[in-house]
Amino acid sequence: MADQRVLTAAVHQEEDWYVAQCLEVDVASQGQTIEEALTNLREAVALYLAEAPEPQLTATPLVTSFQIPGTAA
Repeated sequence: MADQRVLTAAVHQEEDWYVAQCLEVDVASQGQTIEEALTNLREAVALYLAEAPEPQLTATPLVTSFQIPGTAA
């Protein structure tokens, strides 16, 4: 059995769709639910890595959150 890679996805909503983007390769996909977007992203990344002659994977970025002061509306 081949080793599995662990990659990172960022997911955001655009209107009625969820968009999932892999942070290690320049591949994105979408779906009507978060799980569908992630499933589609897994397939798209697997195809990209299988077909690209020399796939470019960047280091997994540090993903964190931070706070800023609230602003008056």
